[in-house]
Amino acid sequence: MDFSGYMPLTIGRGIRCSATADRDKLALVDSAGRQRSYSELAARMDAVGRLSAEHSLGKGDVVALIAPNCIEYAEIVVGLSERGVVVATLNPALSPDELSRIFDDCRPRLVIAAASVELPADGPVAIRLGDEFESALANAQEECDFPELDERETFAIAYTSGTTGAPKGVLLSHRSRCLMFSAMASEYGCFGRDDHFLALAPMCHGAGLAFALAPLYNGGRCTLQYSFEPEALLSALERFAPSGIFVVPTHLHRLFSAPADVLERYRGRHSLRTIISNAAALSPSLKQAAVDYFGTGLLHETYGSTEAGIVTNIRPASLLHKPRSVGPAFANMEIELRKDNGEPAGAGQPGELFCRSPFSFNGYLNRPDETRAALVNGWVTVGDIAVADNEGYVTITDRKKDMVVTGGMNVYPREIETVIEGLSGVVECAVVGVPDEEWGERLHAFVVARPDADVTHDGIVDLCRAKLAAYKVPKELAFIDALPRNAAGKLIKRELKTLAARAAAD
Repeated sequence: MDFSGYMPLTIGRGIRCSATADRDKLALVDSAGRQRSYSELAARMDAVGRLSAEHSLGKGDVVALIAPNCIEYAEIVVGLSERGVVVATLNPALSPDELSRIFDDCRPRLVIAAASVELPADGPVAIRLGDEFESALANAQEECDFPELDERETFAIAYTSGTTGAPKGVLLSHRSRCLMFSAMASEYGCFGRDDHFLALAPMCHGAGLAFALAPLYNGGRCTLQYSFEPEALLSALERFAPSGIFVVPTHLHRLFSAPADVLERYRGRHSLRTIISNAAALSPSLKQAAVDYFGTGLLHETYGSTEAGIVTNIRPASLLHKPRSVGPAFANMEIELRKDNGEPAGAGQPGELFCRSPFSFNGYLNRPDETRAALVNGWVTVGDIAVADNEGYVTITDRKKDMVVTGGMNVYPREIETVIEGLSGVVECAVVGVPDEEWGERLHAFVVARPDADVTHDGIVDLCRAKLAAYKVPKELAFIDALPRNAAGKLIKRELKTLAARAAAD
């Protein structure tokens, strides 16, 4: 018999403790006006548990949840995970063929999907959100048990966004999320019981789910905002008065591309104490724009991955002093930068970033070889290349797999992108390698410039020649309206490689 008095860490326990402490406190609100108190949220989680029992779901079974952000999302994920049922959170934008391939991978016994999602014809039993889901909850009478859970077991499968290939199922444990949520409350100062967080990012992705569940786990309030349009977002900041918000660079790009009169109308009409940016690097100009508009002391830039959790965070005080850095290691996080031979990289030297912490994933579903490549003796790597200064501040320089070999020389595109993004009028840039008979690969740059900016092809090439070695100067350059990104805000370089290949063929 265990006399320790220790209870396993689960998100459901955190929410139920808050429901016991303050039953009538608002837990969830959405921009459509629906809301749940903590007691209502706990009751809905109970109903989801009964529904899973009606379908004979037990510990280790998988349910696929396919929906845009909605107030039911949290109660489904947490209600199922309390019974040991694993939830695969899938992007509602996926096609039936893409969903079918993922179903083959995770083998869900039940699908819960929004009415707008087109499902494979031969998929598992499905329940549609809305009247069908509500009826199923109301009619679920089967008593359900709550099995003893090992906090290290998987509670959710977050499929990677597949920017470089087929999505992989990232296995996330109860323990990793709970410990990370507690660290987030300490680091960001906007996930406590008295805080109110505005969730924008898709909950089907690891970060979007984490930033929506963290306020609930810690006893605060979460509001789900359904529109990313600049005026709708600014209006929500005024109307809901959140203390914190999570954004990806795409949100800020869209925001500061809004008409000047809209931005001026809402200037200063917010109660934010914390803005957290993640998913891709913020350019120095975008950081400065956010600080100028929202004020100093708010913006954090965080680096992390679904596999590793939050790895680094640069706080507002250092944000503009080290404009390319994503900060030092996050709480309870160890970082090592390693050269190709495995030796540690010195200050200023590029190396592959390895990290270890209690936030790490359990591996990839059905992919033992890729799990072994990503989990090396307890250290996690997703193939990012970084440098650290002598104070331990990390700058992500590139993806290892994005490295271009041209004329026998290794080139990291991020170095070139940084130079081009330093040119006034350039919003952002991406550089890819294109197959070339003479060079092996040649460099192709894609540039997004402000419509009113005087940015020219020759001006960019001259800048690169002045700042970079000759072999790093792009052989080709194209101006485009926007870089292709997925729903999580991550750049999809394979689409740029396709564009570059088509241009070469014309």
